[in-house]
Amino acid sequence: MADVAHCWGFLLLVAIILTFTCKTVGEDDLDDLAFQAGNQQNVQFGPAKKMRYLLYSINPGEGFNLRRDVYMRVANLVKLLNEKEPFTLVLPPWGRLYHWKSNIRQLQLPWSHFFDIDSLARHVPVMEFEDFLKVNRKPEIDIIYYLQRFKEGWRDGKWEERIEFRDCIDDTGFKKDKDGRWRWWFWGYEQVYGKKFSCVSLQLEYKGLVPFLMKNADSTVQSIFLGRAEKLTHGSHSEWSKEWWTARRSMRFAKRLRDVGDKFRLENLNSTDETDQTVLDPDWRTMRRERGTAVGGPYMAVHLRRLDYKYAHKENVPSIPHAAKQIKKALKKNKLDVVYISTDAPDDELDELRRELKGVTVTRFERTKEALNEYKDGGIAIIEQWICAHARYFMGTAYSTFSFRLHEEREILGFSPESTYNCFCGTGKDTCDQPSKWITKYE
Repeated sequence: MADVAHCWGFLLLVAIILTFTCKTVGEDDLDDLAFQAGNQQNVQFGPAKKMRYLLYSINPGEGFNLRRDVYMRVANLVKLLNEKEPFTLVLPPWGRLYHWKSNIRQLQLPWSHFFDIDSLARHVPVMEFEDFLKVNRKPEIDIIYYLQRFKEGWRDGKWEERIEFRDCIDDTGFKKDKDGRWRWWFWGYEQVYGKKFSCVSLQLEYKGLVPFLMKNADSTVQSIFLGRAEKLTHGSHSEWSKEWWTARRSMRFAKRLRDVGDKFRLENLNSTDETDQTVLDPDWRTMRRERGTAVGGPYMAVHLRRLDYKYAHKENVPSIPHAAKQIKKALKKNKLDVVYISTDAPDDELDELRRELKGVTVTRFERTKEALNEYKDGGIAIIEQWICAHARYFMGTAYSTFSFRLHEEREILGFSPESTYNCFCGTGKDTCDQPSKWITKYE
């Protein structure tokens, strides 16, 4: 009888295990999406802790490279939130931006089109917006916090950290429908709505938002949306901090775009990672490069902003002849005779630059119709950045976020400050202030 009782006890245990481990196929599919959000969790949570989601938007007028900077702020916010509860960062789809001038359709582009999602997820759990809609089962967001300035400005003319619920100052774009749902354009996903909405005035580093969210978004709130997330600042976690650089190092470009840039370098610039000493480690977390270890390809790279910069920053933007003069001087100094040009200059100015650089081999990645359809404006910008990042010597445009991001890329690859932090001087100036020199820091 004892043996029979033991056998029945064993069978009961097996039944209990199966009951708690078996799910329907549909639930498994959704769990797979949730786990794809990231393969790195620093904190282990018990089964009672349900995954929560942080979404965000940015001022529509902001450019591609500034949006990358805002991503780093929000990603590091999610990293801090994960020390409290499990959060996944939902990535806002890309759409047409001011500097994307082509006529091709560019709407609801996923982050995977431009960046390596697995690389991002080694920093914090991330998820595409469309995957969030599948996991969430309903096209709804629990709470929307629209971030704004304080109407009265700084107190006594001094900046101080503070955050308060306030009446909305400007037109937020969010409207309440007849059913009490908060509507916004949500990147063209018209079915999406918010259940609750508040305007929040703040002067705050992103880390200061953690206690606010933990206090005001209780356990019933699964999804939180931050409108105008650029209002958050890096503060003490800016370019000189380990936290900032960790987020930045995770932002590797999509491999297919890097491959296009590498192919161009090989065929047009006699440049490979092996000869340039710029081979990437498979995992950015293990990659540590000393400054000056990267050699770079036998060419100079130039980022020359024109268009709106000729008016917004005219004291820092040279005429075409003066730009050519500075390029030739840098080529001679570095014993190079090939220059790669990345510019938004119109064709007539580019033709003028080529004439001014007579005797110099000038090359660029052509924005053909086929390339634009395949990679989009943002993808071509990344291909150009990747090519510029591997040059033996780089010269950029002052105050341009495109050039800023290139400085960082070259720091990560191990280039020397002397070959990286250079910018054009305005017309009539032979010398001018050069970019600040940041150094990569590791956690």
